[in-house]
Amino acid sequence: MSIDLSVAPAASARTWTRPGTYWPSLTAATAGLDPALAVLQLDALRHNTHDMLRRAGGKPIRVASKSVRVRDVLDAVLAVPGYHGVLAYTLEEALWLAKGSDGHPPIEDVVVGYPTADRAAIAELATSPELASRVTLMVDSVAHLDLIDSVFPASVRETIRVCLELDSSWHNPVLGHVGVWRSPIFSPEDARGLAVKIVTRPGFRLVGMMGYEAQIAGQGDKPAGRAAWGATVRWMQKNSKAELAERRGRAVAAVREIADLEFVNGGGTGSLEFTSSDASVTEIAAGSGLFGGHLFDNYQSFSPAPAAAFALSVVRKPTPETATLLGGGWIASGPAGDDRLPSITWPAGLAMVPREMAGEVQTPLTGAAAGILRVGDRVWLRHTKSGELSEHVNEFRLVEGGDVVGTSLTYRGEGKAFL
Repeated sequence: MSIDLSVAPAASARTWTRPGTYWPSLTAATAGLDPALAVLQLDALRHNTHDMLRRAGGKPIRVASKSVRVRDVLDAVLAVPGYHGVLAYTLEEALWLAKGSDGHPPIEDVVVGYPTADRAAIAELATSPELASRVTLMVDSVAHLDLIDSVFPASVRETIRVCLELDSSWHNPVLGHVGVWRSPIFSPEDARGLAVKIVTRPGFRLVGMMGYEAQIAGQGDKPAGRAAWGATVRWMQKNSKAELAERRGRAVAAVREIADLEFVNGGGTGSLEFTSSDASVTEIAAGSGLFGGHLFDNYQSFSPAPAAAFALSVVRKPTPETATLLGGGWIASGPAGDDRLPSITWPAGLAMVPREMAGEVQTPLTGAAAGILRVGDRVWLRHTKSGELSEHVNEFRLVEGGDVVGTSLTYRGEGKAFL
């Protein structure tokens, strides 16, 4: 279904602070549908789309597809001025998006966010002038170039567009490595050295740089009930920002002496303001803020609307004071902990049972509201991470103005699983 996100909803930001109005309206809108079901509230999605642009401060946003995994939504967001291109998470996915199909236009600027070892996909890219002009591969070592050449030597394939990834973690003398383990390219000298090897090697064209500051973008700085930890995170992020801004600026300048870069990508939903302030960055990668997973409830500088949610059915009443949902174990990736569990959002006053928590087949609930729930009632939950919800459902029901106005298939619903 075609989705229009071009205009921000009037005064919608106030809606998300009134859960007693928002969540019952989703129940009413979907009353004729049986759970398990997932919804996208379109006004909430519009709010998030435009609020991210505001936070980006005029720098274009490249949509991180792994945080969406719904082609209707990707199409709609890319139609909004200020968004351009996609950051895909596998080459197979990037080729699928770049070709277009089933009424979806080809996306002509796709950067693969992670290095690939998919030989079949490399072969398809290497033998298609059209795809080779639309898709950019991520590299951080000569080994990646060697792998590509082993599939198709430069003399018999298309020139491959590549992006050099800079390690954007913080190396602290006391804390050690703070961030994610991605690229081995850390210093400006590292970046320049690899850039020289890329541009002097036949069959490759260095067109971009990127770095993901996960310790800033992906780490909540105001976790509920953990004031001391929040203060520690804010201290870490302040120091990491200062170090990264200086180092990234020097690294980008060093690489620009070697190659005429089309883009320098950085950031994420959680760091839009910081990344947009870095003069060396030309675009920001973000996507999670569109759906507003509950991971962002732990950030103090912004609050995305809960645009995506899912409902499960009460199927048991083990005692008059408890209620059991069918399923619920939709656990988010990352360090194991309570913050990776779905958030039980509505009705208010519900909690998981500590000895069971969210299970594959059932999720028992306690709390004040559990006693009034009956078999057949529904409970609304939010996933920790925005795009991972799409891996559990085939479709989202689109809700607007109190009604279901359409359906959008997820990647899974289109029969795609990009591993």
